[in-house]
Amino acid sequence: MILVTGASGALGGLIHANLAAAGAEVLAGTHSPGPGSGRRRTDFDDPRSLAEGFAGAEVVVLVSAGYAEDDVVLARHRAAIDAAVRAGVRHVVYTSLAGSGDPLTIALPHRWTEAALADAPLDVTVLRNGLYAEVPTALGLATASAAVATGVFRAPWGTGTVPVVSREDLAEVAASVAREVQESITAGQQSRHTGRTYELDGTGTAGGEDLAAALTEVLGTQVRYRTAPLGETWATLAEAGLAPYQVSHAVSFFSNLNAGTLAARPSDLPALLGRQPRPAFELLVDAVRAGLRQSSPT
Repeated sequence: MILVTGASGALGGLIHANLAAAGAEVLAGTHSPGPGSGRRRTDFDDPRSLAEGFAGAEVVVLVSAGYAEDDVVLARHRAAIDAAVRAGVRHVVYTSLAGSGDPLTIALPHRWTEAALADAPLDVTVLRNGLYAEVPTALGLATASAAVATGVFRAPWGTGTVPVVSREDLAEVAASVAREVQESITAGQQSRHTGRTYELDGTGTAGGEDLAAALTEVLGTQVRYRTAPLGETWATLAEAGLAPYQVSHAVSFFSNLNAGTLAARPSDLPALLGRQPRPAFELLVDAVRAGLRQSSPT
């Protein structure tokens, strides 16, 4: 049986849906399952909930429990790993961060978790996921409120670019890997994915010029990109409602993008998908359209 943790989130929900559609025996673990939802409670902030939540699972897809300060994320992942060991889980598939993101502040809990899993008495597969296209888009739009009115998108991105990918592609890979792992366990064999770390960067990139082009496509009017001083960013992000740790992560992203340190590396994504990933510009257009729709008064 496969347990997908964090299945109420976007990535976890897509992984669970892919597995269910493929006919896999799969359970959804979530922080707060509703009555009659059929989901298991796997609240990483309440380790006592994990014994029952992980019971009977042979494969666990551990979706990173981010969106918190680093010490909180580390405690959550420690609780999940310990629970997996106690429950007799055979194999953990962990959704980590691509190596291209190593300079970012968000990389720390991912690398810590990879090391903790390597030390645990479990078989492990690490899926180093690239950044969703929604990440630079959301951060860009947070500092680009004037772009619609002025036709100029200003952000402290310099000329740097970052590889971007779709959640759907990443979920398809995670579900395929988890299903293969479960089939190998059922057959009494070791999976070809055991001990593997896959780099899942997108094959297309996004930068300031790309986001301006996506804004142009969505708005139907010309938007140009101009770089902005990094120092302007802190107050703007805080005013946009980001938590302090989110502001520091965002500035880390902007600073690294501006310095050109987020270059793509060779990706395992096309081989695992069996096709080319969804094009980056198409992802940016969809993300811009969704971001503007959410920010517009209705």
